Amino acid sequence: MNAQNLDWTDVHFAYQVAKNGTLSAASLALGVHHSTVLRRIDALEAQLGVKLFHRHARGYTPTPAGELLLAAADNTQNELDRLLGKLQTNDDTLKGSLKLTTLLAFLPPLTPLLAEFQTLHPEICLEIVATPKLTRFEYGEAHVGIRPGKKPDTPDYVVQHLKSLSTALYASEGYINRNGRMKALDEVGAHRFITVGKNLMNVESTAWIENNVPTEQINHRAPDFNFAMEMAKAGIGIAPCHCWLANNEPTLIRQFDAPEQWNANLWLITHRDLHHSAKVQAFTQFLKSKLRDK
Repeated sequence: MNAQNLDWTDVHFAYQVAKNGTLSAASLALGVHHSTVLRRIDALEAQLGVKLFHRHARGYTPTPAGELLLAAADNTQNELDRLLGKLQTNDDTLKGSLKLTTLLAFLPPLTPLLAEFQTLHPEICLEIVATPKLTRFEYGEAHVGIRPGKKPDTPDYVVQHLKSLSTALYASEGYINRNGRMKALDEVGAHRFITVGKNLMNVESTAWIENNVPTEQINHRAPDFNFAMEMAKAGIGIAPCHCWLANNEPTLIRQFDAPEQWNANLWLITHRDLHHSAKVQAFTQFLKSKLRDK
């Protein structure tokens, strides 16, 4: 059949069924009744003269023919998402949506800066995507990223050093009153420690705890540094924390100045296709003026 006769709405419906696995889930994603989805799928199969799905009690699974068609639909959807991501931000106006992705733990110190930026640019709507997951900037999932750790090496990303993050060991006043204060790395003693577990051994502070603290003295393994800091505030033990965050917590006390190799880097990330747009430039220049190390 001629591709010009293909109803791409039907293809989109089939793509949603493949993506979601059932008619009901696809209908929710599309905002239509499930009978409409079924009718569209049947019409597409009739038009193509092939079966696109195996129907079974648990849902719909693409046939080999369906996989071919839906792979093309997936590529088309990704290209469309990428185009929309560019169109949303790549203009010369200081208004509309601007998406920032960062870690949840960084929102408290960032919030006053975000409020100040929006006072300066009231027509820009900041959308915050707080997630540890890697964000696909090329598909418009975010326009600007603030991320700690190793410098991202994705070729299409513009990565700028934003800030050095010193890290130290912190504990609550209650913990110190009960157990004393740790004054150096070799004073592990009988102290109790909080860490983020062995999945972050590339982080110097975490590696030090795992390699130097007896297992029986590790009182808690938190899912992330934010929760580790909360557990330290609760008096559970001593935790490694970014000083940028912990110094704003009046209930936490730094034990001593940690070695420089514990320091981390904070990166400012944009996509090269959007980097020079007015909104992105306004926001990144503002952040650098406020946060970049002097």
